[in-house]
Amino acid sequence: MKKNSYIWAAPGDVNAFFGLMLDNIAGLVLTVGMLASIFQFPVDFSLRYMVPGTAIGVMIGDLMFFWLAFRYAKQTGKTNVTAMPLGLDTPSTIGMVLFVIGPAFVVAKEKLLAEGVAETVAVQMAAMDAWHIGICAIFITGLIKLLMSFGSNWVRTVFPRAGLLGSLAAIALVLIAFMQLPRLALNPIVGFASLVIVLVTLVARGKLPFRIPGALGAVTIGCIVWYLMVGTDAAVGTHLAPNLPNDGTHPVWFPTEWLTVFSFSWFSSMEATVQYLPYIIPFAIATVIGGIDCAESAASVGDDFDTRNVISIEALATIGASICGGVIQTTPYIGHPAYKAMGGRAAYTLATALFVGGAGLIGYFGLLHKFIPEAALLPILIFIGIEITAQSFHATPRRHYAALAIACLPALAKLIMIYVGQFAVWLNWDTMPAAARAELQSLILHMNVLAGGFILTSLIWASAMAKIIDRRFIHASVYMAVGGLLVLFGVMHSPLEGDKMFLPWNLLDQTGAFDAESTRVVLQFAVAYLVMSVLLFILGVTMAKSTPPISTDEEFENLEQ
Repeated sequence: MKKNSYIWAAPGDVNAFFGLMLDNIAGLVLTVGMLASIFQFPVDFSLRYMVPGTAIGVMIGDLMFFWLAFRYAKQTGKTNVTAMPLGLDTPSTIGMVLFVIGPAFVVAKEKLLAEGVAETVAVQMAAMDAWHIGICAIFITGLIKLLMSFGSNWVRTVFPRAGLLGSLAAIALVLIAFMQLPRLALNPIVGFASLVIVLVTLVARGKLPFRIPGALGAVTIGCIVWYLMVGTDAAVGTHLAPNLPNDGTHPVWFPTEWLTVFSFSWFSSMEATVQYLPYIIPFAIATVIGGIDCAESAASVGDDFDTRNVISIEALATIGASICGGVIQTTPYIGHPAYKAMGGRAAYTLATALFVGGAGLIGYFGLLHKFIPEAALLPILIFIGIEITAQSFHATPRRHYAALAIACLPALAKLIMIYVGQFAVWLNWDTMPAAARAELQSLILHMNVLAGGFILTSLIWASAMAKIIDRRFIHASVYMAVGGLLVLFGVMHSPLEGDKMFLPWNLLDQTGAFDAESTRVVLQFAVAYLVMSVLLFILGVTMAKSTPPISTDEEFENLEQ
């Protein structure tokens, strides 16, 4: 009997395409905008050198996931497979801008200016140096992810679903959904108009007139409202539209400057990139864990892709991006259940690959960057965060809901520290009373340690919590012991800027990055994990007969209170 053919294109692909495509465009806008606004990095350079290769990385990854969907459908006989979405990783985008590319640009520019180089020349030369370091960083990231792909299936067997989806929900709700709100508030009329369309169409699954895709409808409404505000301000003299910075740049059509990457002169920047490894390695690890989470999330709605294939494709797309001059790593998107709920199959990843690749290579990204208000794009990211959080709870056993909740706590600490870091520079420490200053500095230090490496912290906490709920205390003890070991290397709970990793003996070097208080706090956290591990082990041994393990929600609900 002939098997049914894979239906790789469906009406839902239209909505899924606009969701994934606009999500990637928002990532490019974020990269270019943050570099320009925070570090005065030239936008024109970003458009000519950085954006094309970064877009090519997305194109490579989505094309490979398009192929993987066909392969999986053929192997399983399923006709409704949804391809894994891929795009620019938002957390590491922020990290690369703030801790690698931006600082490299500033250091190079200041050095050139000190040598008497004219400012315009210094800016271009410094941008080139920063670009080369960014390429090297992403190349190294891709290699790390490729090596880690071989153990990715093992990770899915070691960590419970609540642990994997818990860290996913934490990122989705706190750092993807919530973090857009302050930026949305800068332009609330446009942002909320776009948001309500997202809620009606993508969350409540309502149908717009003429079957217009919800994501496209949201951006279109946002743009209409924006340009009505601009017109009203000009005609009547109101002040509804916020004053947005004008960088004076114009779209760059068919940029060719990025092709200089194939001279491979950027390899000479490998030595300079080594100093950024303590930032680069955590970015790579985080996206591998995120990719494993995504594979688990896809499996929860019926598309059980081989995790090794998912991570390998992610790694190859990142390496491909770097070879073409990209500076932001690609990663599987956590929105697979959302795109499946939209009715997407595989066509949406093909369309996204072609559109985003064309945006960088042809140059129409410059038009999108210039004429679409950011607030019209942000609600799509909010939807992705909400949908993944909801799906994480749906796919997790009811008894493990507490594990999902506890996973969000380290992410909340990270969120607080992001804003504290921005506000602390405005505090007048000198006029603050000594006692109040000491208390505030201690609070900030401890909150920073809680936030450091929050993705792995969420994974460890949620996994241990799930095992505790299942009364498998010795298993939970192992998670806590691993957590304590990771603390000593700064993989979790690093007090250093950018969650920078370190070696244990660095803690003893009080002339370096650590002061006595930071060392004390890190050691306290490491010992605290060891204490939890020992206590859980003792409980596992002494309570083995009186508290047998459970495996189902029904067993948990029937336990004596």
